[in-house]
Amino acid sequence: MTVLPGAAAIAGIGATEFSKESGRSELQLACEAVLAAITDAGLEPSDVDGMVTFTADTSSEIHIARNLGIGELKFFSRIGHGGGAACATVQQAAMAVATGVADVVVCYRAFNERSGERYGLGQAERPMDVSADRAAYSWMTPFGLSTPAQWVAMFARRYMHEYGATSADFGRVAVVDRKHAATNPKAWFYERPITLEEHQASRWIAEPLHLLDCCQESDGGQAIVVVSAERARDLPNPSAVIWGAAQGSGPDQLMMTSYYRPEISGIPEMGLVGKQLYAQSRLTPSDIQAAILYDHFTPLVLPQLEELGFCGRGEAKDFIADGNLELDGRLPTNTHGGQLGEAYIHGMNGIAEAVRLVRGTSVNQPGDIHNVLVTAGTGVPTSGLILAADT
Repeated sequence: MTVLPGAAAIAGIGATEFSKESGRSELQLACEAVLAAITDAGLEPSDVDGMVTFTADTSSEIHIARNLGIGELKFFSRIGHGGGAACATVQQAAMAVATGVADVVVCYRAFNERSGERYGLGQAERPMDVSADRAAYSWMTPFGLSTPAQWVAMFARRYMHEYGATSADFGRVAVVDRKHAATNPKAWFYERPITLEEHQASRWIAEPLHLLDCCQESDGGQAIVVVSAERARDLPNPSAVIWGAAQGSGPDQLMMTSYYRPEISGIPEMGLVGKQLYAQSRLTPSDIQAAILYDHFTPLVLPQLEELGFCGRGEAKDFIADGNLELDGRLPTNTHGGQLGEAYIHGMNGIAEAVRLVRGTSVNQPGDIHNVLVTAGTGVPTSGLILAADT
């Protein structure tokens, strides 16, 4: 029997402001976010003995530890595959705590993605290297498939062909996200909702993706503190117990370009994550009261809903059109505004919002929320969480 479900909890969250030009180094952003999360947990830097981040993060745990006075580290780890790592950082922190390897583990991600290295530029302008990932991309870039939006456009067009979805169906995701962001003072698009007509009128980026189908490029940092569920009960803020934590990589998996599968209208790796989450937590889709779904591009939100069992194949467009993602809907989703509306911090700010939902402190709190499902990046090896109130 696994020891993971219910053994660990998120006790602290902290972030910098989200901007387009932070004016400071990524290391400083990371330190600010980590310190804020430790403070929110009611702990001191010297209590931390573990850290987890992304392979893409430029600020190593040793430099953050040195700058904040954290001291000795008994556990440190890095997860690959870009935004797919978000929930996996919490998974590894929870495993470290549950097995006694570490007591207080901080997960973090910080970058200047707008004012510094812009991930949305894709591969075309990156220096050549000899990695296996770059070799895989070499089969795509000569044909004009060099940016994330272009890669996702292929999946989106196939999904439209198979299920009769339209650009407007994708646009409804953006409209809901921006509606929630408009009432979130921390969101970049605070007080700036959009209409479906505005979505449809926005310029093409890579058909069928409009500008408003694409997430932001943001500067900022987000951190999360994981401790044992027992210890969390003695800390100041309500905790979010980690009832499910999983990773998944599907057959013929590539980084954003898994075009060689028999069908490309689903996200099998997300289906794998969902199966693990429900098995660990002993919950079903009907037990999930809110969701934070990775929304770097709107079309990939639809197959996530299907893979995770909230609706059948091809039914996500109707599920969304019926208002189910609204605050008063069946599955309030991305209540912070998502990566389209709040900020794109590789999904880590979404995990923080899930904690707020469990605590009852979201600015768009849809009532009492006990179970929240969170997903990480799509199109890549991914991960997910189920967080629950400690009752």
